[in-house]
Amino acid sequence: MNGVDLFESVPNFSEGRNRNVIDSIAYAAQAAHMLDIDPDPDHHRVVMSLLAARERLIEALLAAVAAAAERIDLRKHAGVHPRVGAADVVPIVPMDATTIDACRDVAHEVGRRIWTDLHIPVFFYGYGEEWSLADIRAGRAQPDLGGPDLHTTAGAVCVGARQLLVAFNVLLPEVSVAEAWRVARSLRESAGGLRGVQALVFELRGGRIQLSMNLFRLEETSPQAVVDELERRGVRVGEQQLVGLCPAVAAGEVAAKRILEARIGAAVARAGAHRARERGGQELSALSHKLEAEAQSLAAMGVSQEELLAGAERCAALPPVLQAAGLLDGELQAMAHLAARGLREAISEPTRSKYSERLAALERRLA
Repeated sequence: MNGVDLFESVPNFSEGRNRNVIDSIAYAAQAAHMLDIDPDPDHHRVVMSLLAARERLIEALLAAVAAAAERIDLRKHAGVHPRVGAADVVPIVPMDATTIDACRDVAHEVGRRIWTDLHIPVFFYGYGEEWSLADIRAGRAQPDLGGPDLHTTAGAVCVGARQLLVAFNVLLPEVSVAEAWRVARSLRESAGGLRGVQALVFELRGGRIQLSMNLFRLEETSPQAVVDELERRGVRVGEQQLVGLCPAVAAGEVAAKRILEARIGAAVARAGAHRARERGGQELSALSHKLEAEAQSLAAMGVSQEELLAGAERCAALPPVLQAAGLLDGELQAMAHLAARGLREAISEPTRSKYSERLAALERRLA
């Protein structure tokens, strides 16, 4: 272990169309490592993926929520996705050895600061809390901080701790809305369907029917497992969409260029490049260009077994490079090792046998 607790947050903001607003929220969150920005104009919502140690994540989230509250007016907002706030949902997710209880503690600190600093009511949801998001959106809950009236323009913020999940959407081109809802209900874990599936249906512009899912038991049900089940039932699957990022162990073709661990490795390289530029000098300038190129390459990584193995090796190689240049700290080392281990875990047994020497060398580097 590297002695640094890492937290991911995947805040959802109620703006998916105005790039200037989205960019201003992302800029406000620069204290954390930005792994991904994924806007959706139909849902009129943007999902951002952030990673950092505790204090920097809290700083980034508070700044981003403030920026969203300043620039988004819910009175003028329309989108197919349900929402209660400009900064709608702020989940805190454990990474590596970080505990879910530590995430709940961070969530409570974020919520307290949102209310005291910004005067926006807060609902706590998820792990250890009374309310679920469904309760809150259905009006069955009262704010835990502030309220009962919500902020006139910013609404309220739902903050909570949860485990890693994947948001996965598919279009169903040959079914009615009623038929799609029957499919959604039958897939839900709560109704005896697939393990770890929550499902809703949205009617998008142009009459498109979208099955929208959260997959929260990824070791049992991956995006590809859902597609396989739909096809087994004779349901034709149209365009597939991953919202945000997907851990390598659950990554199929839909996750190409959207692998969580590859984006974490890219963030390490990008941070190293930034530090090299700040230090200046010819050698560090040349290194910054190489690290930027590596960041871009890792971020766009595919899902083949060979790419996953090479990605794990490349992430494991980053700390020695940064250390030699005097650019490494505990957070970046923890991130690089987290990325390498996650990619390694997605390597199949046949691939492990085929590349046993490379795997052995990787294990030694990560020991």
